[in-house]
Amino acid sequence: MAKKKQFVLRIDPEKYDALEKWASDEFRSINGQIEWIIDRALKQAGRNKAKNSSDSNE
Repeated sequence: MAKKKQFVLRIDPEKYDALEKWASDEFRSINGQIEWIIDRALKQAGRNKAKNSSDSNE
C-alpha cells in the first residue's frame, strides 16, 4: 500500500457533524469518507487516473 500524506483540515463543526453522520451511515471512518468524496470528485472531473478502483457504488 502506498504511503499516505498527512495534513491538518480545518472544518466548521456543522460540516464535521454532517460528515460524521454520512460516514456512519455508510460504515466508514470520517477519514475514509473524506477520501471517498475526494476520489469521487477527482474521477468525475477527469483528474484522477485510478490504477485500482475500490469504489463500485457510483
